Amino acid sequence: MTVKNILPIILLFISFTIHSKDYNASFFGIESNGTKVNTTSIQKAIDYIHGQGGGRLVFHVGRYITGSIYLKSNVTIQLNEGAVLIGSLNPFDYNRHHTWMAMIFALKQNNIAITGKGTIDGRGYKLAQNIITMYHRGIYEDPYFSNDRPNSTRRPHNIYFKGCNKVTIQGVHINNPTSWNQQYDQCKNLLIENITVDSKNYWNNDGMDIVDCDNVIIRNNYIDASDDGICLKSHHPDSICKNVLIYNNTIRSSASAIKFGTVSRGGFKNINIIKNIVFDTYRSAVTFAAVDGGTIENIVVDSLKVFNTGNLLFLRIGERKIGRKGMLKNVSISNVYAEIPATKPDAGYHYEGPIEHMPRNISPASIVGMPNVAIENISLNNIEIHYPGNANPIYAKVALDELDSIPELSNKYPEFSMFKELPAWGFYIRHAKGITFNKVIMSCKKEDFRVAIVLDDVHDATFKNLKINDPGKSDSENSDLKKNIYLHNSSDIKIK
Repeated sequence: MTVKNILPIILLFISFTIHSKDYNASFFGIESNGTKVNTTSIQKAIDYIHGQGGGRLVFHVGRYITGSIYLKSNVTIQLNEGAVLIGSLNPFDYNRHHTWMAMIFALKQNNIAITGKGTIDGRGYKLAQNIITMYHRGIYEDPYFSNDRPNSTRRPHNIYFKGCNKVTIQGVHINNPTSWNQQYDQCKNLLIENITVDSKNYWNNDGMDIVDCDNVIIRNNYIDASDDGICLKSHHPDSICKNVLIYNNTIRSSASAIKFGTVSRGGFKNINIIKNIVFDTYRSAVTFAAVDGGTIENIVVDSLKVFNTGNLLFLRIGERKIGRKGMLKNVSISNVYAEIPATKPDAGYHYEGPIEHMPRNISPASIVGMPNVAIENISLNNIEIHYPGNANPIYAKVALDELDSIPELSNKYPEFSMFKELPAWGFYIRHAKGITFNKVIMSCKKEDFRVAIVLDDVHDATFKNLKINDPGKSDSENSDLKKNIYLHNSSDIKIK
């Protein structure tokens, strides 16, 4: 996706949002007192504006309670500053479509938008507690209820749009969902910009999920999530998520900040991730997982800054269902600065990532394919990563002469920590070919007994202008790259 390709989409969105007739919410008897449930009145207003050919339903200062509503073609919900669209606390005020529940639905609609400086507040924690109460009373059905927690499909999103075209989400605050915050499924020409997401109210609170969409711009957003921040998914084996620009966002997550998957049936193609900041994130800044048969290809990551995050990069091919092997190839990662802490990066947040999932020693960045399906053509250029070092050899269960004992785990849920202790502190690369490192700097704050880079079943790899800084080694030892890169069952490795 080039700038030339993106501009017509942006102009279309601007044209749509400017040339619209305004209708005040109060005209339809929608009350802002924070007590009346306005679902019927809001839906009547949307239906009326849709029938008039389109326009904006404008909410002024106030608190507007609603259950499930359906946005329709050529209608914009305009939330002015101080206007809050609030989710009902009664779980029976919400509907379910295509597995999911939501406050705001849009199904196969065109030219729709949610704009303004106001807020959507799902009141997720309180609603979840009411769902739990109704479940224990035997009123609320949830066949997947476990650990006193409703299944994510039995809790409302704030937004669920499916099969829509020309969608704008602009300027608003989207807070406190009960499940995922917002999901856009098989939508085309989607613009999400200048929004603020506070999505750490309950479990599974992804910041945003982009599912098998085409032509997407996600830019200038602030996302704080207790689950994945910006998550691209592929739920449909005959569809892919493609032509996506993720630009100039700031992301914090108690899972991964920018993630492809975990569901990856069709795949991901032509994705540009440019000029983003990640901080205080529990898992990886970037995770690309092809574990359900889909293909990940033609991905660009550029100008990424990462602070206080558990892992920089995790690229993974898996086979969660026998016979459905993924593919991952043609990924360029450039101009990255990252700081990996010694302590838990999301400590103190309301819903932290589980400490029991983490290995005892800090994990390296990882690129891990399968024995018969290699990750291909990955280039890293101008990368600087600062690690804490100080790994404890008592915890490290894998020595360099025991690499074959590291399990493949091809059918397991993909996370950088899935292998537990690894024998590298910088990069662990397994089952890969066509790997290029250029101008990569890796530093340890304290001495680490492990080697900087481990290559296992890696072929056709080039390391150029690589710099290793381990305070436990002398300058000559750090500069001897052949001692800092351990090769196992690998060939055609060029170190320059």
